[in-house]
Amino acid sequence: MRLRIGDPDYAAPGDAPAEETSPLDLMRRFLQGDLASLRVIAAIALIWIVFELQNDRFLSAVNLTNLFLQITAVGLISVGVVMALLIGEIDLSIGAVSGFAAAVMAVLNVKQGWDPALAVIAGIGTGAIIGLVQGFLFTRFSIPSFVVTLAGSLVWQGALLKVLGSTGTVNLTNSEIIKLADTFYSPAVGWIVMAAGVGLFALITLSGYRRRLAAGVTSEPFGLLVARVVIVAVVAVVAISILNSDRGLPLALIILFAFVIGFQFLTTRTVFGRHLFAVGGSAEAARRAGIGVTGIRVIAFTLCSSMAAVGGILAAARLESVNQSSGGSNLLLEAIAGPVIAGTSLFGGRGSVWSALLGATVIGSISNGMYLLALESSVKYMITGGVLLAAVVVDAIARSRRQAEGRV
Repeated sequence: MRLRIGDPDYAAPGDAPAEETSPLDLMRRFLQGDLASLRVIAAIALIWIVFELQNDRFLSAVNLTNLFLQITAVGLISVGVVMALLIGEIDLSIGAVSGFAAAVMAVLNVKQGWDPALAVIAGIGTGAIIGLVQGFLFTRFSIPSFVVTLAGSLVWQGALLKVLGSTGTVNLTNSEIIKLADTFYSPAVGWIVMAAGVGLFALITLSGYRRRLAAGVTSEPFGLLVARVVIVAVVAVVAISILNSDRGLPLALIILFAFVIGFQFLTTRTVFGRHLFAVGGSAEAARRAGIGVTGIRVIAFTLCSSMAAVGGILAAARLESVNQSSGGSNLLLEAIAGPVIAGTSLFGGRGSVWSALLGATVIGSISNGMYLLALESSVKYMITGGVLLAAVVVDAIARSRRQAEGRV
């Protein structure tokens, strides 16, 4: 049976050969990034242990709940960043776009009296339009994406200042918007959501394995898939236990997981997702295969900016305001660093939407831990930048090894 790009059972770049099941092969794949999720989970555990030894408040229920809330905005923006990274491009405007979209939402709701739902939709729509325009400029005039989006970051930062006006700050007072980041559910609801989420993950993982096996497509060892489901289940149980011992499961975290699962389905179970990986693997090969490369790129940038807007709105709801610094500071660095740290390649064609969640947890844990230790800002920036550089170096080394083995 011959499968083509776009077929439901087509193997995306980076799929592991089923016959590589020996411990030595699994260890090699672990080091080279094929098992990035397991590697990152191990890194998170190590980071948590180190910070707990330095400050016994780190693993407290209150602090971990705050940590989960802190990573939601960055995680949502990172979901969009993954879309750009998968096609081998970068969007440097996401920070400014998140702030500008949040400002549009806040001004429409607070100053213009718009219904909160319509204001939120308008904010997300603003991000989508920005992504569409930047994607068009990138593809139509063959301008490097980092140039287009770097210029865009300046434009949208100026637009943010213009929209906010002379006051420079808009305080959110509508309870419906604030509830996006300030709603917590009871322990019973938390356990139900956890069980449903783990069950869905197991169903998708195992059904995908069976479908690919029946189609004769190479896949991961079954034992490895079971181990992944078990690890996810254990992590979910621990997380819900921690959240329930404090304020409960936050709505913001449910929103983050919903987007991660939705985009994971989009990239792994749809024709668009297959085309996305194909364009990132080789744009010329994808074009010769009949894929509309231009359209895929424009859609990827549109989704990227849309998710930047979603993240900006969640951040505004959590802080209950939008100001001139919204979307600034190290938000851009964290949103891009997260997926790269968690295994999504800067070179395109390899990665997973789950890397947005895992990477945000890594970055958030480091940032939260450094805050508890009261480290100077200079040290925080150097450590965060060093982590990103290390992740890029690991990605480059893994890529060179795969090229040497003819596995790219």
